[in-house]
Amino acid sequence: MTRQPAKRTRLTREQSRDQTRGRLLDAAQAMFMRKGFVGASVEDIAQAAGYTRGAFYSNFRSKSELLVELLRRDHEAMQADLRAIFAEDMSREDMEARVLTYYSRLPQDNKAFLLWVEAKLLAARDARFRTRFNAFMKDKRDQLAAYIEEFSARVGTPLTLAPELLAIGLIGLCDGVQFLAAADPQHVTPPVIAEVLGRFFARVAFGRDA
Repeated sequence: MTRQPAKRTRLTREQSRDQTRGRLLDAAQAMFMRKGFVGASVEDIAQAAGYTRGAFYSNFRSKSELLVELLRRDHEAMQADLRAIFAEDMSREDMEARVLTYYSRLPQDNKAFLLWVEAKLLAARDARFRTRFNAFMKDKRDQLAAYIEEFSARVGTPLTLAPELLAIGLIGLCDGVQFLAAADPQHVTPPVIAEVLGRFFARVAFGRDA
């Protein structure tokens, strides 16, 4: 008896659109990481995803709009990891260890870090993009400040600075360490990163002397 091939499930219009957007986003991330935002063209992205230039513009108005979507996708993944830390009922020591592990591994785990660098360079040069990017970054800082407040309340450690200022300091520190690690991985190694961030968190976030 001849076996009939399985019927392919037909995608709905919405599913097809989501699939196209997903492939374009994945292709753009790879292209931006390899060529940079300026060096990667719309044609490069569409071709890598297996689509036409028209398909790109059916989903995104510009490369900069697509870049913001990539940042949003990465930010949502990071937020999910942070929420997981606060979702469980754990001791102060366990929470501190989880937070430190999360941030210490960012330079190794955050494959999209160079996208954030590209976005900051673009924001410094393009006033229109700067407005949109800075609004996005404010939301990011506000969310982090809320986590800092919750962490302080959960572990019972008073904050040494306003949550908004601590959020700026933490983002700046982590960005700087990741940039150094990306440029000089031979010297800015995971143990060095853990030591730097560990001492920062011990003093500023955890209220400890070491």
